[in-house]
Formats: sequence, C-alpha cells, structure tokens
Amino acid sequence: MTNRDLYLVAYDVREPSRLRAALYLTRRYATGGQKSVHECWLTEAEKGELITELCQVLEEEDSLLLLRLDPRQTVTTLGRAVAPSDPDWFYVG
Repeated sequence: MTNRDLYLVAYDVREPSRLRAALYLTRRYATGGQKSVHECWLTEAEKGELITELCQVLEEEDSLLLLRLDPRQTVTTLGRAVAPSDPDWFYVG
C-alpha cells in the first residue's frame, strides 16, 4: 500500500475565477473539507503535483497553506463530522 500523509490544504484567493480553479484542483485530491480548507491524503509525488498545479493558478496576492498533520495525534470530530481515513484506493482526476 502507498504511504500517504494527511495534509490540510488551505488557500485565500482574491479573484473568483482563480478561486474556482484552485477549488477544482484541490478537490481532485481531497477526501473532505469545506470551502477553502480541504483534507487531503497525499504521497510525496501527489503533494508535488498539487503544489505545481496550484502555483500555476495562484498569483502573488493569493495565499496557500499546506500543513502536514502529525500521524501520532488522534483525530477529534465535532457534530456529524466523519474522521478522515486513508482509503485503499484513490481516483485522482
């Protein structure tokens, strides 16, 4: 099985067309999230692809945060939230 790490991908994009493009690109890799923050299980190669694709869309005035979550920590959810899990397979596209 491929070794994936859980990342939070967050962005602040100032122009609506770039925002839609960033959302489209990030959702290709996301397993959960909301608005401009997404949970993504990524390999090193997938992380590099996502960063490269987002850098082609975002401009200097926009912000991007890619935060690797510590796998030793437990996940706490509130309300109806579903804890993130690394599925056996991913469809990227």
